[in-house]
Amino acid sequence: MADDLQTDTQAAHGLFLSLDAMEGLPSVAAPAATPGLGFIRAVYPGFLAAATIALASTWLSTHYTAPVMLFALLFGMAFHFLHEEGRCVRGIEFSSKAVLRLGVALLGAKITAAQILGLGVMPIATVVVAVITTIGVGALAARILGQSRSFGILSGGAVGICGASAALAIASVLPRGPDSERDTILTVVLVTALSTLAMITYPLIAEGIGLDHVRAGIFLGGTIHDVAQVVGAGYTISPQTGDIATYVKLLRVTMLLPVVFSLALFTARGAGAAGPKAPIPLFLIGFAALVAVNSFGLLSKPVVEAMSTVSRWCLVTAIAALGMKTSFKALIEVGWRPVAVMVAETAWIGGLVMGAVLVFH
Repeated sequence: MADDLQTDTQAAHGLFLSLDAMEGLPSVAAPAATPGLGFIRAVYPGFLAAATIALASTWLSTHYTAPVMLFALLFGMAFHFLHEEGRCVRGIEFSSKAVLRLGVALLGAKITAAQILGLGVMPIATVVVAVITTIGVGALAARILGQSRSFGILSGGAVGICGASAALAIASVLPRGPDSERDTILTVVLVTALSTLAMITYPLIAEGIGLDHVRAGIFLGGTIHDVAQVVGAGYTISPQTGDIATYVKLLRVTMLLPVVFSLALFTARGAGAAGPKAPIPLFLIGFAALVAVNSFGLLSKPVVEAMSTVSRWCLVTAIAALGMKTSFKALIEVGWRPVAVMVAETAWIGGLVMGAVLVFH
């Protein structure tokens, strides 16, 4: 019992730097592989802290109609000291990785092949081109502005696919570096802010240039970053626009699987002789399996709703944990260049989809 009250600062900071284990625990520490009750005792303090922040963030988001991810990030960062040392470190690591992967896998329960194919060829082609080129623009802009290639891919994927959820999924397979956690948090903060701004301004743009309900839905679903903001923007115009925007957005979410899978394979091949070949992430297999099962109608509506709810809670808990791993000081020090990268990505995908809507739809 006395050992549980002692703090080993060096070990705590080692945990802070250990980002390789699937379960969010270091592979070298003796207690990391402790099964059963020992594992629960190791992770529950940090997990409970992250879950509590997620609960508070969800309540505030519901009552004040603000992005829940942003609340979770900011509150998590306010509790950064819990990740510096003490009993919460392992649970925070566990929440930021294992819980994250579970949440991403369960996103597949929202998607069916019929939803995707029902959109027709042109919206699908538009979304595929927009996602791929936005990631490319992110990598190019990051290089021009002196940012890492990983940040360009991470931010481009977040803008192109589905905001914070995509950022978390892509970050989980990118090579780890000294700024990985900071870049992930920065991406989530910026993509949430840009998505909220787009939710307010894009419907005004769509109505201002005279887009009909179908084309407005394709534009909103193909450009706004987060799912919640797409829904909010679409249904402010009309129910038809909201439905189409949601389906187009789900198509972008579907792109999460091939993009993250490709990045995982590229990362594994890039390791080469420098280290063992990384396996295919299990959460991607789970994501694909749920899409397939749901496409065949094997999941009832209550089950899909339950999985979607669990997925949302997992992602909010994970983002709270990531916030707890990052300090305000680290974000302030990054300067204006990362912001410029993400603004360029947002402008690119907005202009590309708008052009496609005006010319081909």
